[in-house]
Amino acid sequence: MKVNKFMTLRLVVAVILLLGASSCSKKSSSSNTSRATGWDVDGKKASVKQQTGPGLIFVEGGTFTMGKVQDDVMHDWNNTPTQQHVQSFYMDETEVTNAMYLEYLDWLKKVFPPSEEKYKYIYSGASPDTLVWRNRLGYNETMTNNYLRHPSYSNYPVVGVNWIQANEFSKWRTDRVNEAALEKNGYLKKGAKTNDVSAESSFSTETYLIAPMLTYGGDENLVLKKGTNKKGNKVDANGNAIAQSNVYAERSSGIVLPEYRLPTEAEWEYAAAADAGQREYNIYKGQKKYPWSGSNTRSSKRQSKGDQLANFKQGNGDYGGIAGWSDDGADITNEVKKYPANDFGLYDMAGNVAEWVADVYRPIIDNEANDFNYYRGNRYAKNKIGKDGKVEIVTIETMKMDTLSNGKIIVKTLPGEIAQVPIDINDTYLRQNFDKSNNINYRDGDRQSSRNYYMNGSESNSDIESDTRKMYNSPNHNVTTDSLGQIVRQYDRSNARTTLINDNVRVYKGGSWRDRAYWLDPAQRRYFPQDMATDYIGFRCAMSSVGPKSKKKKSARN
Repeated sequence: MKVNKFMTLRLVVAVILLLGASSCSKKSSSSNTSRATGWDVDGKKASVKQQTGPGLIFVEGGTFTMGKVQDDVMHDWNNTPTQQHVQSFYMDETEVTNAMYLEYLDWLKKVFPPSEEKYKYIYSGASPDTLVWRNRLGYNETMTNNYLRHPSYSNYPVVGVNWIQANEFSKWRTDRVNEAALEKNGYLKKGAKTNDVSAESSFSTETYLIAPMLTYGGDENLVLKKGTNKKGNKVDANGNAIAQSNVYAERSSGIVLPEYRLPTEAEWEYAAAADAGQREYNIYKGQKKYPWSGSNTRSSKRQSKGDQLANFKQGNGDYGGIAGWSDDGADITNEVKKYPANDFGLYDMAGNVAEWVADVYRPIIDNEANDFNYYRGNRYAKNKIGKDGKVEIVTIETMKMDTLSNGKIIVKTLPGEIAQVPIDINDTYLRQNFDKSNNINYRDGDRQSSRNYYMNGSESNSDIESDTRKMYNSPNHNVTTDSLGQIVRQYDRSNARTTLINDNVRVYKGGSWRDRAYWLDPAQRRYFPQDMATDYIGFRCAMSSVGPKSKKKKSARN
């Protein structure tokens, strides 16, 4: 009996050791051996899931009918239903608020003091236009003076921001989020983002990825080589120096997030409609008129029956109902998250403020050109390479400024960023998918209705740039500077203009507190000059999703 027990024990131990050795062998071979060559490799990390950036909600992509409206009260027929597919992406849970935008302004004021002549246009160019609240026959000075900065409005959506400013905010937000992520993971000095940042020493995501040694003005005390000792040598767990490799974070590290940006029109409409809430198996049960289910603007739920689901103009002179029995709880904008979210978990996709999207406006969506991630507005650029063969970093002296049509001066590039130039023939030679940097007017109608056309004779022998031959011959207001540096504004008073459309007008979506109910339809679309602002247009950011389409395991049934 004793012998049998002893033999059984030995057998159990042997099996355990055998299984352990087998699992270790498999683990060792799978983690260190290349599936391509069989070589031992420097242990690549397993698949890393994209982290959700601050303020964002995941929106699973899919197919939908874009541009399908139930009302066309303006009779402009600028919506043609097209079947589109949108890739998965992230979108801000709410519109960008005054508090969020003030954080941006405070950072600019600290890093680029507007009291210094060389920086004065950075802060003023980013500041919202608070005068948008004024009306010739209305008293709105309270909003003019208080809406942006008073704490009572801190969680209200920011307004008075033009399309260009919204884009610049998105770039700034990208850098700040990635700066914090790299600091948290030990690649940047702790506290550098607040204590060491200056006009000559600032962080740019693209600069860090392309030329990390030039980040923060090349200060090696701020840009750390993770896993190195004080002498800069990479060390193992025991402190022994080993060969250096990948001492800075890279895209392959999975730490750096894709850029924050404005959503495309297709993304915004898809997210607002949230037709996924109407899905049954692999079809939509019906088209929703608004971001919520049903064809009415009031709630049908028992707990909130009769409540308005968004704030909008309900009739002439009716912005919020009778006092003591308010229809929607707001007369202008309202605090974010005051109304229910849609089926994607996004708030105020109807009402509150309309929102800028990335696209250049055209009356027709050309689904024959592309039905996947549709977007009109691509301008492809590349990093500028200096005479020394290295990327060129923007400095205080090489900052680029631009004068808008209204004379306002904005800064297009900030110190620390990589200078950009348009792509050229060397980048496009024999390419089939694109052939130039500016693609805004690609396939923009037939020859006779194209942006520049010539009916008789050869185009090569004609002045096809003549205003008389332009389809989009919108007013051309000119702003110049005289010999004394004073801005001279020349207003276009031509009677030959036939449209307000040009390459500088952008789409905005969604109904606002100033709009009637038919503008709450996610498919409705309007346009506005990209360098102008209003009291009813705000914005929210989006971010592309990398990796799988879905975050959840799926089957055909669910």
